[in-house]
Amino acid sequence: MSDVASTNTSYLDSLRWQDKKVATSDKKSDALTQSDFFALLTQQLSFQDPSKPADNDQMIAQMTSFTMAEGISNLNSKFEALSASMTSNSALQASALVGKKALLESNTLEMSETGVGKGSIVVEKPVDQLYLNVYDSAGQLVRRIDYGAKTEGAVRFEWDGLNDNKERVPPGQYTLKAEGNMNGQYTSLPTATFKNIDSVNINGSSGIIVNTSLGAVRLTDIAEIAG
Repeated sequence: MSDVASTNTSYLDSLRWQDKKVATSDKKSDALTQSDFFALLTQQLSFQDPSKPADNDQMIAQMTSFTMAEGISNLNSKFEALSASMTSNSALQASALVGKKALLESNTLEMSETGVGKGSIVVEKPVDQLYLNVYDSAGQLVRRIDYGAKTEGAVRFEWDGLNDNKERVPPGQYTLKAEGNMNGQYTSLPTATFKNIDSVNINGSSGIIVNTSLGAVRLTDIAEIAG
């Protein structure tokens, strides 16, 4: 008998309505939508004093304020999408810099067997005589180039890789030292040389970062890029 009763009870339970669990989301948006605004406006109108209806100008001002707030919110979203698109385009354009050369402040120069060393000398004040001295890895002077009198500004130079005896120097790294003669006094001047661009990357706070043999530098700090 107990088995029969148990079977009947299970059968009757299957015929009853079962409580259904409805999935709910824990995430609630605090943003006031257009429908929320009109619902609030409708409530305001339904509870107003008929003898003192709401001022039309006040209602228009409320609607205008909400429309402006909604427009600014949409504009912010569009600006974020535009910013992401510009960042992507910047990364694509920056990738074209790989393999080129960046002019950076440096006193070293890499010379190949047949290459020409190029760069700039920064003349901070007019000089009576400008010299560029080139030293090898042992510190020996291999070439001294005279550029004569120069005014203030950047002076471009090209070294053909020959020493003072018109002989080709071995490939490798050479050190540069620029000197300006002003009233008989020699002053060291800064130089800039071209360095290979190995890679680029995008940094949110610093923008485009260019990686060279001198390390990572911002693209905005590069004076010139050459092929």
